[in-house]
Amino acid sequence: MKIAVISDVHSNKVALEAVAADMPAVDRVVSPGDVVGYGPWPGECLEWIRERDVPTVQGNHDRAVATGSYPGFNDLAAAGVEYARDRLSTEQREWLGDLPTERRLFDGRVKIVHGHPENPDHYTYPGEFGPDMLGEEDVLLLGHTHVQHHERYEEGIVCNPGSVGQPRDSDPGAAYAILDLDAMTVEQRRVEYDVGTVIDAVAETGLPRRIGTRLETGR
Repeated sequence: MKIAVISDVHSNKVALEAVAADMPAVDRVVSPGDVVGYGPWPGECLEWIRERDVPTVQGNHDRAVATGSYPGFNDLAAAGVEYARDRLSTEQREWLGDLPTERRLFDGRVKIVHGHPENPDHYTYPGEFGPDMLGEEDVLLLGHTHVQHHERYEEGIVCNPGSVGQPRDSDPGAAYAILDLDAMTVEQRRVEYDVGTVIDAVAETGLPRRIGTRLETGR
C-alpha cells in the first residue's frame, strides 16, 4: 500500500496543486494537519481535502481558525488566522473544530498527529526523533515544524513530510512524502511551483507581504 502524506498546506493552493500534479499513483492521501493559516486560499485548500476525504488531524492553525483563539501567534500567523476566519463559512470552521488531534489508520499500523504524540503543539524537530515516539503503530506521521525528515528504526518509522505550503527547511519546493507501507520505506519529494503567483495573491488580499516572499527561500 502506497500512501501520500501532505502536511501544513497552509492555504497555499498553488503549492497544493503542484503537489497533486506531481503525486504518483497512491492508494490513499493522509494529512498531519494545518490545512489553513497563512496563505490566501483557505477555502479552496480545505475543500480539496474534504472532497477527497483525506484523513486529517487538527493542527494549531486549524484550531485557531475554528476557535478564534491564538495566543502566542506572531503577526504573520495571526493575520493568516484572521483572514481565514473572515473567509470561511461557519460550517467550514466547524469542520476544522471537529478534527481529531490523533488518528490511527490502516489497521492501526499508522498513527497521525500534528506536533508530537504526547503534545499536539510541540515542535518535534529531527533531532528529537527516536524510536521512543512509536507505540503499537509501525509508522508515526507528524508535521508542525515544516521541516522534511524521516528516520527508520527497528521499531518502525517516524516521518515528517515537510510543508506543502510554507517550508521552513531552506528548500522552497513544496514538500510531501510517499510512504510504502508494504516495503516500509519513505520517499521524500519536493516540487517547484510558481511562488510569484502566491506573492501576488498575498499582496492582493492585504496579507503581510512576508507570508509570500519567505516562500522564495523556504524560510
